[in-house]
Amino acid sequence: MATVDENCELRSSDCFSEKHNFEGEGNPQAVFNVLDALLKGSLDRLKAMRESISLAKSGLQKCIVDAVQPDYTFMVRDLCLKGKLGAALLLRRKLIREGFVVDLLAHNYLLNGLCINCDMEIAESLFREMLEMGPSPNCATYNIIIKGFCLCRNMDKALDLFYTMANGGIRPSRITYNILLHALCKRGLLDDAWKFLEDILDDIKTSDDAITSTILMDGCFKSGDMMQAIALWDEMVEKKTKVDAVAYNVLIHGLCLNRDKKIALGYIVDMLKRGFLPDIFTYNTLISDLCKEGQFGEAYYIHDVMSRMGVSPDQISYKMIIQGLCISGDVIKANEFLHSMLERSMVPEPHIWNLIIDCYGRYGDLSNAISIRDQMLATGVLPNVFTFNALIHAQIKGGNIFNAYSLKKDMVLLGLFPDVVTYNLLISGAYKCGQIHFALQLYDEMLRKGYEPDKITYTELIRGHCMCGEMKEAEDLFMKLHESGLPMDIVPFKVIFEKYRRIGEPDMAFKFYQRWMTVMA
Repeated sequence: MATVDENCELRSSDCFSEKHNFEGEGNPQAVFNVLDALLKGSLDRLKAMRESISLAKSGLQKCIVDAVQPDYTFMVRDLCLKGKLGAALLLRRKLIREGFVVDLLAHNYLLNGLCINCDMEIAESLFREMLEMGPSPNCATYNIIIKGFCLCRNMDKALDLFYTMANGGIRPSRITYNILLHALCKRGLLDDAWKFLEDILDDIKTSDDAITSTILMDGCFKSGDMMQAIALWDEMVEKKTKVDAVAYNVLIHGLCLNRDKKIALGYIVDMLKRGFLPDIFTYNTLISDLCKEGQFGEAYYIHDVMSRMGVSPDQISYKMIIQGLCISGDVIKANEFLHSMLERSMVPEPHIWNLIIDCYGRYGDLSNAISIRDQMLATGVLPNVFTFNALIHAQIKGGNIFNAYSLKKDMVLLGLFPDVVTYNLLISGAYKCGQIHFALQLYDEMLRKGYEPDKITYTELIRGHCMCGEMKEAEDLFMKLHESGLPMDIVPFKVIFEKYRRIGEPDMAFKFYQRWMTVMA
């Protein structure tokens, strides 16, 4: 690389032709010619040097600016990911005010954050601003805001945006179509989904898209149209559409949903033949279906098979088995699966602990219920309202109404607030223990703290008054329940009717029956 000195060096020899040798002869014109040539060459070199320095300087300044100026797109993205949308919008406004150009990517990040939060009014305002002032939205921008309207259940707006994309010179992509199809199917608008598909087939150019067909198939299964779903699958196979594990999972899940497990198992075999290995979703679908049918032996087998096939059971796998076992009353086996989770270093979520605590409580095993609660705390899982309600239920089953009430106090100390279920359990327990006055105190406390009684509250109060022989109060509460507008079932009626029958008052029972028929008419 030449230095500045080298560039400015005057080489007189360069100015003479090899043919010219003055041999000391003083030809003035020749000298002037030489000097003129030297001066011109020097000025040309000086100009080139200055241009070089100027370019170097501007390049250096640009490097400095690039090094110092932060990446505003990254900053906007970071704020959006952290949920600080207000700060991201303020940053955008400030940048525009100071003359910076906020690019399309930054705008897409902002729109995505707003749409996830369903802040569609602000998102729509920002979108309109982009249309008017730039940067011009691209297909990804439209996909973001269309999906936002779909998430917020505003299909009219979503479809309106879709049909106006072309006006902005934007061609919808397969992603656009699939967002809308998925939303229509999810909302049960299957007829609209089919009509939409017919409208767009010309744009898609082919109807063998696996994602589109899978979305429609899922929609058919969820709406109960199994025949149409199977027809879609057969059409995919006939057209040699490249199906994947997701498509198989939708098919298998749909068949299980419609209680057709045998056919579902047949498609699992087909899935394996095609070289697709079942994943966690496939196994969980089977476990869920088996547990719903009470086939726990088969569910355990699938649980073992998935582990041997290299697919580790997750929280959902365990939760479904534990929940099924607790519903069927096999709390000991449920506890074994809980310990299996702990052995695998999986910390069960509160719901799993609550299921087992509640199951022990329902069978009056207070000792084990408390033991599970202690294990829960030892693993760092904090109890919630449902945990305390399960423990309160266990204490009441054991006849310990005041211990149950102490648990309600413990809830408050932990910053948890009792719910209507808590009060219903305590009111019911107080009546069963003969603590009538305490039950009424709990009811008054419930009202004072702003809790609205539900039909279970009224039923328990009616039951309590019947236990005390206070039939007028029981009937008055029955009428109050009717006037409240809460959905009624036959239980409160049966409580009063059976009480009249037991105390040998058939006439009063018949009168109450007539009153009930009048109310229900």
